Amino acid sequence: MNAASVSAADDHSYYTPESGTPMRIRLTAGGTVLSATLADNATARDFASLLPLTLQTDDLFKREKYGRLPRSLAEGGEPRFSYEVGDIAYWSPGPDIAIFYAHDGQSIPDPGIVILATIDTGADALKKYDGAVDVTLEAID
Repeated sequence: MNAASVSAADDHSYYTPESGTPMRIRLTAGGTVLSATLADNATARDFASLLPLTLQTDDLFKREKYGRLPRSLAEGGEPRFSYEVGDIAYWSPGPDIAIFYAHDGQSIPDPGIVILATIDTGADALKKYDGAVDVTLEAID
């Protein structure tokens, strides 16, 4: 196993085969621009194949922006029933993504979420968008 493989397994980020570095994405909502690192799982890699992508998102429970994806994503990420502020997650019944900007202490119902990416810092800036906002997600070169 090479060093990039070990690092990818340790930090759970998706390393691009050509560069050996984590795949980075940019999220733009209104005037807010955030960067994130893609997770290392089959679901996240399938999500990356959809980029660039603009979704109309709405607010849910004053904790997340969610938007419908154009298609379901591949299985392969570990389902979770909790989240952290800054998680970008896949909700398969939608199929939707959720961008968590606050925590309300509630757990995620079955079938859980799969983490696609993690926002570096500043996810709470999404609080200022009350209701619907267009969100663009794209790979950073």
